[in-house]
Amino acid sequence: MKPNILQLNPILVPSVNERLDSLYTMHRLFEQVDPDAYLREHGATIRGVITGGHTGIQRSMMERLPALEVVAVNGVGTDAVDLDYARSRQLPVTGTFGALTEDVADLAVALLLSTCRNVGAVDRFIRAGAWVRHPQPSALPLARRFSGMRVGIVGMGRVGRAVATRVAAFGCPVRYTDLREMRDVPWTFEPDLLQLARNSDALIACAAADKAEGLIDAAVLDALGPQGYFVNVARGRLVREADLVRALVEHRIAGAGLDVFVDEPNVPPILFELDNVTLQAHRASATVETRTAMGEMVLESLAQALAGQRPTHSLTT
Repeated sequence: MKPNILQLNPILVPSVNERLDSLYTMHRLFEQVDPDAYLREHGATIRGVITGGHTGIQRSMMERLPALEVVAVNGVGTDAVDLDYARSRQLPVTGTFGALTEDVADLAVALLLSTCRNVGAVDRFIRAGAWVRHPQPSALPLARRFSGMRVGIVGMGRVGRAVATRVAAFGCPVRYTDLREMRDVPWTFEPDLLQLARNSDALIACAAADKAEGLIDAAVLDALGPQGYFVNVARGRLVREADLVRALVEHRIAGAGLDVFVDEPNVPPILFELDNVTLQAHRASATVETRTAMGEMVLESLAQALAGQRPTHSLTT
C-alpha cells in the first residue's frame, strides 16, 4: 500500500505531480469542499504533509495527524510552521533551501531596473496610446541610471550574495547589514541599518525574516531619502507597509519594486495608482526551472523521511 500524503498547496509542475501520484496516495486538501470533514476521515493515515511557505501548517492540524512523519515545505519560509511543536514530536520539517536563490536574485535586479528606468510606467503609456498623442520627449520624465548606484543589501544570505554579485557586475558599490559580519564576502559590512540606508541609492531586502518584523520603517525610508529606491524580495512583514506607502505617496523615496506584501494577496490599493512602483505577485521563484527543482527536493524529503532517514534539508531533527 502506498503511503498517504496530505498536500495543502498545489504544485504547478506536471512531472512532479506525476511522480507524487505514482509513489503515494495523494490527498489534496486544497481541492476539498469540506477540508475539516476530509481530515476527520483521512487524518489518522497521513504520513507526510506537503505545504507552502506562506501556508505552513499549524499545531492544531499536526495534532490531527498522529501518524505524521514529515512536513515538506515547498519553499524556504518556515515561519508559518510550528517548529517547536514539530521538534517536540521529532518531526522533520524540510524546505527547498538553495533552489530559489538565482531566480529571486534575478527578480530583485529586475525590479530595481524596472523601477529606476520607468519600464512599467512607459509600457502603460504606450499601451494606452499616449505616445501617439504626446510624441514629444518631455511627455515622459527622465529615468534614473542603475549602473553605478550604491546598493545596500539587508541580509547577506544566499539571496543577498547572489544579488550582490549581480549588481556588482553593473559597477555598483555594495554594502550590507546582517546579524553579524560575513568574513567570506568581499563587500563592506555596515552594522547600522539606518547608516546603510543613508549610504545607499537603493536598498534591497533579502533577509529570511522568519523572526524579523518591521525592520524597514519610516526612519529607514527617510534615511534612504527622496532619491533612493527600495526593493523587497524577502517577506512583506519585514516592512512597515503603511510607512512605505506614505513614503512613496509623499515622494520621500524615489520608488519601490515589491514582490511581497504584508497581507497577501491584498496589496494596498493606492500602490496601483503610483508610477514609481513595480509590483509582482510573490513570483520571485516562479520559473519552470526553480519550481521543478523545488518539487524534486520535496520528493527527496518525503522519500528520506518515510524510509526512516533524517531528511537532508530538515530544520528540526
